[in-house]
Amino acid sequence: MTTAATATADPRSRDDGLGWVTRAVFGDERIALSVDAGPPAGHTVVARYAVVPSIARARFLLPLGAPRVTAAALLAYNALRPAKVRAVRAALGAAARVGIVDRASFPVLTVAVPTGLDPAEALLAARVAAALGDEPLYAACGVRPPDPNHKPTLQLFDRTGAPRGYAKIGWNDATRALVTTEAAALREVAASAGVGGHPGTPRLLTELSFAGQVVAVVEPLPARIRGVPVDGPPEVAALLAVARRGGMATESRPLAGSAFLARLAEQAQRSAAAEGIGDRAVTAVAALAHRYGDVDVEFGHWHGDWVPWNLGRHDGDLVAWDWEHSGPEVPVGFDLAHDAFQRSVVLRGEPAAHAAGQVDAGLARHGAALGLDPARQRLVADAYLVEMWLRTWRLADAGAGWNPALHPALLDVIEKRHSG
Repeated sequence: MTTAATATADPRSRDDGLGWVTRAVFGDERIALSVDAGPPAGHTVVARYAVVPSIARARFLLPLGAPRVTAAALLAYNALRPAKVRAVRAALGAAARVGIVDRASFPVLTVAVPTGLDPAEALLAARVAAALGDEPLYAACGVRPPDPNHKPTLQLFDRTGAPRGYAKIGWNDATRALVTTEAAALREVAASAGVGGHPGTPRLLTELSFAGQVVAVVEPLPARIRGVPVDGPPEVAALLAVARRGGMATESRPLAGSAFLARLAEQAQRSAAAEGIGDRAVTAVAALAHRYGDVDVEFGHWHGDWVPWNLGRHDGDLVAWDWEHSGPEVPVGFDLAHDAFQRSVVLRGEPAAHAAGQVDAGLARHGAALGLDPARQRLVADAYLVEMWLRTWRLADAGAGWNPALHPALLDVIEKRHSG
């Protein structure tokens, strides 16, 4: 594949973000794609997109022919985005609303299917619309650099520009597992949303398999939702409600003999086959069991990616989204540890060793509110770091590649903590 494709060539032949996204969204070979060219003979056009701002630097695929939809694709949830991104989207959205994007000189991606073929047989957006039982929907899509851990997401709108949902596409082993996990989590937490301080969550509208992909369609967030400050304190009461599904505390149990520890041990054994890992993770889990096996701890659920950018407020109530790493039977406090770790790594660009220290500090500051004394705080911190490295391995093993910020640095940190 090459990024030097001509203007009219099928963009699925490219090896950049545009190629990656079009292969995921328009993967059926019966779909004909062309840029700034009409459809081939015997084909009917079913959609047209502006490629913004250019083929080489594509950032958006914006549906054409419906200015209100084009504007909505740019303006929806703009309040959740960083200031510079908001400004660009606001300017483009204002232009789209009056039809300027339709008339602009952006490259146009034409999507066509064989004449007589039901678009829902080949086109993902049409299949999703049919699954929702609605009138035809318009789809917009952001374009990002290729990343085996990222999921192309279709923003779905009706003809008035009202958002109807988000379709997350699992296209490889890693992302199919993430999409499946999120769909299961949203089904489960639906009954807990708003109960006992549990945050609200978007509903799962439908889940389907299509052309080897797994697709979860999630309802739109409330239109007036606003993000929480990225430097604000952690939402301790809400993450505790997530752990307990809005209910009461459960009886603490020893780490030894827990399903959690058994899962870590099983995954560590499987990771030993990875190149350059050997028994390092196995040793780390054994050290965890030796140090904390007789410590009692409460087990519960976790969101799995509890960070400020996955949280917002609507009418004063907290809303949480992106549940793709959610799971049961982890020590209560994992979401608090994750919040501290990710703020350090992602927001401040700090190395894994420093982020581990931030986990310790966060648990020391807020752990008592979760019923964690110092011994349990240390257990949660060390267990979380092992869990986080195993997540890194799971994604790599599923084809997403190693996260260079966390491997091998995080495994080195874990070993140093256990030897100290």
